[in-house]
Parts: sequence; C-alpha cells; structure tokens
Amino acid sequence: MLGDSANDLFELPRRSLPPIKIWVTLEERAEIEIRAAQTGLSVSAYMRAAGLNHPVRSVLDLKAVADLVRVNDDLGRVAGLLKLWLAEKRGQGASPVDVEALMEDLWALQTEMRQIMWRAVRGR
Repeated sequence: MLGDSANDLFELPRRSLPPIKIWVTLEERAEIEIRAAQTGLSVSAYMRAAGLNHPVRSVLDLKAVADLVRVNDDLGRVAGLLKLWLAEKRGQGASPVDVEALMEDLWALQTEMRQIMWRAVRGR
C-alpha cells in the first residue's frame, strides 16, 4: 500500500491517513477549539502540533507584537522630532535638559518594547 519509507506518509493527502481519535468532554472540545482558533490553526493541526510538542503560538500574540512594532516606530519618530527641535530651537520652550531627559526616556521605552517583542516572538 505505502512505499518503504516513512517519508512516503507525508506525500499523501492528510485526509487519506488514519486519524487518531481521542475522547473529550464537550467542555474540553470547546476549549480545544477556542485554543486552535487563537492560533489560527485547524483543530487537527493544533492537536498535531500539541501532540508532537511543537511550539504553538497565538495569532493574538503576533498581532500584539505587530502593534508594539508600530508604537515603537512612533516613539522613534517622536524622539527624532525632539532631537531636531532641540538642534534648531535650542532654549525655546522647554529647557534642553528636560528635552534630552524626555528623549532618554523614549529610548528606554523603545529598548523595553524591543525586549518584550523579542520575548513574545521567542515564546518566553
């Protein structure tokens, strides 16, 4: 029926392979379906990944990282504008020391956001 190699299994459409059946309560099934939807996977793909101990990431986490990237970019633009303002309008409005302190705070926030994004993407 199948070829000699175990790799031949991966060449067949998944629907033609024998399924693994598990017994779950209605509540467990609902929870599995919710978790699968959160990852953007089908229930079958989610269960396969979980059963093979593959990392399963939430789509929501990746969307949150994308949002953080946008905010990080905005912080960079604000810091750039402050730096430009400081160079062109030195001493007007806020004191240069206050503006430089604000810029340092923005850069610290950017660094913290990058660390959070890295941990989210790496799954830690």
